[in-house]
Amino acid sequence: MTIVEQGGGPAPQAVPDLIKETTTQTFVKDVIEESKRQPVLIDFWAPWCGPCRQLTPMLEKAVRAAKGKVKLVKMNIDEHPAIPGQMGIQSIPAVIAFVGGQPADGFMGAVPESQVNAFIDKLTKGVTAPGEPNIAEILKEAEAVLAEGDPAAAAQIYAEILGFDATNIAALAGLAKCYVTTGAVEQAKQTLAMVPESKRNDAAVKAVQASIDLAEQAQSVGPVTELEQKVAANPLDHQARFDLATALNALGKRAEATNQLLEIVKRDRKWNDDGARKQLVQFFEAWGGTDEATVEGRKRLSTILFS
Repeated sequence: MTIVEQGGGPAPQAVPDLIKETTTQTFVKDVIEESKRQPVLIDFWAPWCGPCRQLTPMLEKAVRAAKGKVKLVKMNIDEHPAIPGQMGIQSIPAVIAFVGGQPADGFMGAVPESQVNAFIDKLTKGVTAPGEPNIAEILKEAEAVLAEGDPAAAAQIYAEILGFDATNIAALAGLAKCYVTTGAVEQAKQTLAMVPESKRNDAAVKAVQASIDLAEQAQSVGPVTELEQKVAANPLDHQARFDLATALNALGKRAEATNQLLEIVKRDRKWNDDGARKQLVQFFEAWGGTDEATVEGRKRLSTILFS
């Protein structure tokens, strides 16, 4: 096998556990088996390879910065040519990432530090470092608690996430949703204000913003009983029916709120510049695309619009 020098080199002082040398005999344990727990980089190098010395410090720095989300294993190809030979490595440095016991990605040559960092960021996306909370799992738990009707407990979980990662968009949106659910609209608005402008189009953020807008509308429409009486007295009072739908939604009566807006759409599609349909779409956004009321409401709206 002919090895063409491109760059890469031996590791300086190895960091326990995160950075180590391997051999043909220990390769399966150090790389294959270990990659089933978290990604492992295997760096093929040789003592005569000058550019290896450029790459090594960048690799080690990036691996340390990942705090255990990825490990680095070095293999001297002069002492252990079998593995790189089997893998078809023909130039060094060659860095191969193993994930789940299989090669997943890699690069050749002494690339710039920014490229090394980007490579490791991509490789470790969604990977939890040892001792680091699994944010995705905790977010699911908070969502489940909120869905079960305990916004106070859910808010506490979201607050814990934000204590670890103050910029977590899903947690900010979740906490704001908890506030809306309990009627604390101003606190919801303050929480959502912490979301950067560039993230305002995030689906969860838009859903909470829609909920806030609807909650503020509901505060100004009056009691449900009065609105129901107005609609009963005059079924063509579309504004009263529109306000009734908004009030019903604030009480969590989604099916009833949908019925009122669909009634307006059926009677007068153009009323208030298509206002009933637009309000219904805002309901759907606030409820979420998978909510039963959204799915059913969309079907019924389509039936009316395209019949």
